[in-house]
Amino acid sequence: MTEQAHELAKALNADLQDGGSSLFSMLSVKGRRAFFPSRGILGQSAEAKDSSINATIGTAFEEDGSPLCLECLEGLINLPSTAYLYAPSFGLPGLRDAWRDMLLTKNPSLAGKRFSLPVVTHALTHGLFVAGYLFVDPGESLILPDLYWDNYELLFEEGCGGTLTTFPMFEGDRFNTAGMERLLLAPGDKKIVILNFPNNPTGYTATESDAQAIRAALLRAVEAGKRVVVILDDAYFGLVYEQGVSKESLFTQLCDLHPNLLAIKLDGPTKEDYVWGLRVGFMTFGAKGATPAQYKALEAKAAGAVRGSISSVTNIGQSLLLNAYRNPAYAAQKQEKFNTLQRRYARIKEIFAAHPEYAQSFVPMPFNSGYFMCVRPLGVDAETVRKRLLATRDTGVIVLMGLIRIAFSSVPCDKLDALFENLHAVIQEQKATQAS
Repeated sequence: MTEQAHELAKALNADLQDGGSSLFSMLSVKGRRAFFPSRGILGQSAEAKDSSINATIGTAFEEDGSPLCLECLEGLINLPSTAYLYAPSFGLPGLRDAWRDMLLTKNPSLAGKRFSLPVVTHALTHGLFVAGYLFVDPGESLILPDLYWDNYELLFEEGCGGTLTTFPMFEGDRFNTAGMERLLLAPGDKKIVILNFPNNPTGYTATESDAQAIRAALLRAVEAGKRVVVILDDAYFGLVYEQGVSKESLFTQLCDLHPNLLAIKLDGPTKEDYVWGLRVGFMTFGAKGATPAQYKALEAKAAGAVRGSISSVTNIGQSLLLNAYRNPAYAAQKQEKFNTLQRRYARIKEIFAAHPEYAQSFVPMPFNSGYFMCVRPLGVDAETVRKRLLATRDTGVIVLMGLIRIAFSSVPCDKLDALFENLHAVIQEQKATQAS
């Protein structure tokens, strides 16, 4: 690290230690070295942005000062040519402000609470990578339920050298808060927790009482002297289909819970706004007592990690989203898409009620939200069932951790009956084969 870079990191670290804050102590070794290069090319370019002659940054312009663009591309997207320029590593300022405003609208309990301005990431996966970069050291344990998105293994174990330490996700048909708390209170001063609601693969979101229990367990841990980083994977946020299920992010309860708890909200439009290919996400920090300077320091470290991995997130994707959020039809159109998924969820519930015989073949795991639901096959191997479904019924599902994951988000309502009929039939056939 150059002396200049070292000084930039030291300044951010000093902010994070100011007033005896524990935020600095939660960072990984890489996180402590992370900084945003505000005095390098980007900083010098920013100083010169209003100059009449600006020869600072590696973009190209026409003689009239507009960006050089291929007309065959420019005609495909109804955006100004400035959308083809680099976006800031922090993200487009207008989009960051818009997403913060939307967080407040979607989570009314955030009113009056202080949290950082969101930093734009290359969707959720990259946001998880940045969180791992900043907070996970090799050998550190990450606490999470045993039913999780398998990409966590690549991100946190292979990418960061951490270890996924799991507890059974369910105690009966509710979230197993006690299992989480046992790991939180185990030896070790620093704890990292990953919570994903709605959960992939199960489609389960914490109920309102679950959320209160999770909050209480985390509070007991920090009051017992633990320093806790909570990574909230809110990829499917908002897709809740039942009363009594928490419609707000756990971030609302954790962002001001205790000075020794840092909540990191990772979310974005990928699933919320059905734009899987745009690859735009957001990273927002919250901790009780954190100062504006400390939030700025965390944002700068996150933007430094963005800069050091992908430079910046697509300007076109960010510009498209900002235009969509300003469109008066946005809310109604989003509600229509939500209704489509909710109808499929409701149809699955009706199918299970109408077919008690399916209980001979599989047990549905608790689900109330999101894109997915899971079943546990009874007396047969899940992978064998998956292959047989594909070979004999032209039906594709996913097997994860011994469960069969069904993405009802991708199945038309009029094919759901056939899907579960096929599943039941194949399991019964497999059982007959095993018995013969």
